Amino acid sequence: MDTATMPADATNLSSLYQAIADAHQALRPEVNVTPLNFSVGLSAMTECSVYLKCEHLQHTGSFKFRGASNKLRLLPAEQRKLGVITASSGNHGQALALAGKVMGVPVTVYTSTSASAYKLGAIRALGAEVVSLDLDPLGVELEAARQAALQGKPFVSPYNDLEVIAGQGTIGMELFEQAPDLDAVFVAVGGGGMISGIGAALRALNPGIEIIGCWPANAPTLQRSLEAGQIIDMQEQDTISDGTAGGVEPGCITFPLCQTLLSRTVLVSEEEIKAAMRDVANHERWIIEGAAGVAVAGMQKMAKAYRGKRVAVVICGRNIVLDKFLEAVQ
Repeated sequence: MDTATMPADATNLSSLYQAIADAHQALRPEVNVTPLNFSVGLSAMTECSVYLKCEHLQHTGSFKFRGASNKLRLLPAEQRKLGVITASSGNHGQALALAGKVMGVPVTVYTSTSASAYKLGAIRALGAEVVSLDLDPLGVELEAARQAALQGKPFVSPYNDLEVIAGQGTIGMELFEQAPDLDAVFVAVGGGGMISGIGAALRALNPGIEIIGCWPANAPTLQRSLEAGQIIDMQEQDTISDGTAGGVEPGCITFPLCQTLLSRTVLVSEEEIKAAMRDVANHERWIIEGAAGVAVAGMQKMAKAYRGKRVAVVICGRNIVLDKFLEAVQ
């Protein structure tokens, strides 16, 4: 389906693009330029020319290290000394923990008791403090922001922060450098930070490209909000795409960015996500997490509209427990 759009604020988008371009230069070599691999198997299945952006090969196994590094890079020295607080189900917390370790910034991660024990163990191993709360992801996020305000520390949102978004947008800069004539890019969406950054970069560099947001049908809060024209609260169901699950913070800056930048949205079922994960394992021999499967499944579901065209899919992460992955692909 096509999303309703609102007029773009050219000044803000221009400013965001400049911030992305600055991050693209400043974050090297700490942040990897990840490969863009042509998939013979997925191309044959879909009759599209399918390119996979390998963010599962980024440090900590997901794209999140980009935004976390950019945020800490731009913090004043006095705020770095205080340390930062964030909320995360895993990938953002791991990324911020590593960025904090590299830059000497103490990190505290608030998380839900339902979060992956594997991801929380990885966060602790990188030296961050973990605080688990018996709340849903949005409740954890709001409480973490409240604690940051009480303690006088910067709160690093996983998505509701322009400096984090600018870091994620470096994916878009790389995509243009690696394949300047792409017709579309498929991106899994949770809070909208990654797709906002990628969209802002690619719209500036390749205005004709289509930016496709992909959601699990069990957890589509931001997608439903875009349909409604306002941020809504809804009860989500369990999904293997835990990296995209959870509500959206009221007043979130990604909401108007997604209204402006997204060309289409697509919802995929749990079975479609698992089938996509299996297809990637079969054709590429990669383990990918559920959120990456969402983007692949979205591309597969919409493939008829892009036959004969060049499309990219962002493989956003690999952080999934092996048993859970094996159960999904079997």
